[in-house]
Amino acid sequence: MFQRLYKKCLNLAGHKNSNFYLGLVSFIESSFFPIPPDVMIIPMVIAKKKRFIKIFLIASIFSVLGGILGYLIGYLFLDLAMYVIEFYNYEDKVENLKSSMSKGSGFLAWLSILFLAGFTPLPYKAFTISSGLIAFNLPIFIIVSLVSRSLRFFIVAFLSYKFGELFTEYMNKHGSKWFTVIGILIVIIFVLIYLFLKING
Repeated sequence: MFQRLYKKCLNLAGHKNSNFYLGLVSFIESSFFPIPPDVMIIPMVIAKKKRFIKIFLIASIFSVLGGILGYLIGYLFLDLAMYVIEFYNYEDKVENLKSSMSKGSGFLAWLSILFLAGFTPLPYKAFTISSGLIAFNLPIFIIVSLVSRSLRFFIVAFLSYKFGELFTEYMNKHGSKWFTVIGILIVIIFVLIYLFLKING
């Protein structure tokens, strides 16, 4: 099934209404759909290089809107939320997070995890729903999602614009690894800045 959905998304990237379908895929991927928007962004940018900014913006905006839907699912619909969480085997992580948040020690950790989920191949949808389940601060959730999703999709769109098919081949082989490494480095830098400001504040 996954392969069929993957191929369907690739085909939609060449559709005359590809912008609409990119927005749709970006929206639903943030709450339940298994195929990431990158699958459509890369071929769309290669085919329409002058529109790479527009393509990245569509993916980013609708992904964050879908993330808000995921948050609301977690906040309002417990049974549906737990079904998705169990599908990705994140039940224990959510319970541990609830415990740490109640003790006041989980906020910074979840902030970092949420950023990584938006930027790396981690299942972003599981974390949008989990954020609703633990009633994480909604404005901060939106800001972190906007930064992480925009940064990721801008990198994908820009590198597709610059390197075309070479970038596609590289992403297929090494994309997950490098997005994870870069995401972790960004989080470490932000944590160090936060700690420095806290110590000297």
